[in-house]
Amino acid sequence: MESSSSENLNHTVRVPELPTTSFLFCCRYIKTYLWHLMFMLVLEGGQATCSILLPYAIKKIMDAVALAQQLKVDVWIEVEPALWLFGGLNLGIVLFSRASGAMLVLLGPTIRLQVRRELFNYLQGHSHRYFLSHYAGSLANRISEVALGVANTIWTVLFDFWPLIITFSVSLVLLISVNNKLALALGLWLAIYVLISFFLALRCRHYAQKYAAARSLVSGKIVDSVTNIQNAKLFARRDYEQRYLEGYLVKEVNIARKTFWFMERIRWFQFVSAMILMLGIIGYALKIWSDKGMTVGEFAMSASLSLMLIEQARGLSRRFLEFFEYTGNINEGVSRIIQSHEIMDDVDAKPLIVTQATVQFTQLSFGYGSDKPVFQDLNITIKSGEKVGLVGFSGAGKSTLFNLLLRLFDPQSGAILIDQQNIQSVTQESLRNSITMIPQDPMLFHRTLLENIRYGRLNATDDEVISAAKKAHAHEFIMASESGYQSLVGERGVKLSGGQRQRITLARAILKNTSILLLDEATSALDSVTEHHIQESLAYLMRDKTVMVIAHRLSTLSHLDRILVFQQGVIVEDGSHSELLRREGHYAQMWSMQAGGFLPQSEL
Repeated sequence: MESSSSENLNHTVRVPELPTTSFLFCCRYIKTYLWHLMFMLVLEGGQATCSILLPYAIKKIMDAVALAQQLKVDVWIEVEPALWLFGGLNLGIVLFSRASGAMLVLLGPTIRLQVRRELFNYLQGHSHRYFLSHYAGSLANRISEVALGVANTIWTVLFDFWPLIITFSVSLVLLISVNNKLALALGLWLAIYVLISFFLALRCRHYAQKYAAARSLVSGKIVDSVTNIQNAKLFARRDYEQRYLEGYLVKEVNIARKTFWFMERIRWFQFVSAMILMLGIIGYALKIWSDKGMTVGEFAMSASLSLMLIEQARGLSRRFLEFFEYTGNINEGVSRIIQSHEIMDDVDAKPLIVTQATVQFTQLSFGYGSDKPVFQDLNITIKSGEKVGLVGFSGAGKSTLFNLLLRLFDPQSGAILIDQQNIQSVTQESLRNSITMIPQDPMLFHRTLLENIRYGRLNATDDEVISAAKKAHAHEFIMASESGYQSLVGERGVKLSGGQRQRITLARAILKNTSILLLDEATSALDSVTEHHIQESLAYLMRDKTVMVIAHRLSTLSHLDRILVFQQGVIVEDGSHSELLRREGHYAQMWSMQAGGFLPQSEL
């Protein structure tokens, strides 16, 4: 009874160990691309040095012109060395900046790809419970924001902070060579200004994090509303959805305004203090020049450097704000995604090897919370090739049993064994690769029909896919569609009818062809003609397999080997359809309660 699937999925999927703070998270990728970033650091340092030395070259030119006029010699001969210096610095700016730009083109997308890949891999390791508690759109938005935040944080340090350090250092050295007092005054102001700007921007980080969280929440709400747009139309709730979303949009706007007003107050400090310093420095430089304390060239260089430094410092606060916004986005995304995984493979987990496909639930106890027990010491043995039905009113624990068998949740105690192998000791990939599940609500990707069916076995040929579709009675409607097997099904398969989606799911299951088959209300929402075709396909699919079936239409279970009757997590009856009817117990009562062939949701 071994599965015919030849895919090599029987391995432990190792989830990357990711840091839980924004600083360490960024350091992870800096370390990965350290030598590339070091090279860019050198290039940016070269560009910054050439840029800040331009006023020095202009000083040399002006001093050479003044000296030529004083000595009454050819100006071009005197100025030539300074012109070469000026030209060489400009050429250096071009070469260094464009070489750094080329590295950015090569490295930037790669870093974002690496971050998205690792965050997505980590996200996949979370349990079913985690995804039930989070918006899919919000999680996707966080991955994108973290990837962009990591890249922008690195680029801010590399292209903004590092060149500024070079600029400040070289400028102060040049000013010291002209006048110590001028350099000291400017240096003290810069130090105080940078410190105040840093601490103001640090306070802004709290606002930035709240703003990032509000944006993610709004994104999740929009995705949720768009996903359910059909409901909004069917219930004429377009106005309601607009009003519902309006509350979250207004909340985001209010948080944004608080953030931006705080930033605006910081900018008032920047611009006013920069204006005062500019006037002061130019006035002080003029006084020194008028006292014969510097040449015309030195005055021009000092004034140029001072104005350049003040302008750079004024922009530094903006860069601090952006930097903390990026790190805030990283921190928000990292704190939400990088949480401890609830269900993980053991370090020494082995692949599941299915030979007989026997399933045992031994002393199984489980609850979704300490106050919500579902099973207490549950014991079930399903033999190889046995077809077993699960019946009971809603909330009796039938679907929970499937979730536990697929290890979407772990029990609090007890064990689930497949061919005497504890499923908690095998890899999750090999476990789920050995079980086929056909859910009540078919789950399809917004991909082609061919891709959706092939999802059951990725290495299947086109002929094998078509053969599976024919067995599922899906080939006819697929060929009648506009692009055949290349037709896109829409998000969650919205372009297909319920019966068509179920047949695609069935074809996928036929292609997967595992020894254990789980059916959860696979035909409950279908019309009688469609159900007849699918029942034929199911009969083919169930041959030589161990099968567990959940159904509210009890007639679909009458041909099974056994039926387990659940009541509040306890098996109250176990036997074949005819045996249970003869007992005149719970199953017989449910049989008589069926309305239109369906079991009601609860006891009357």
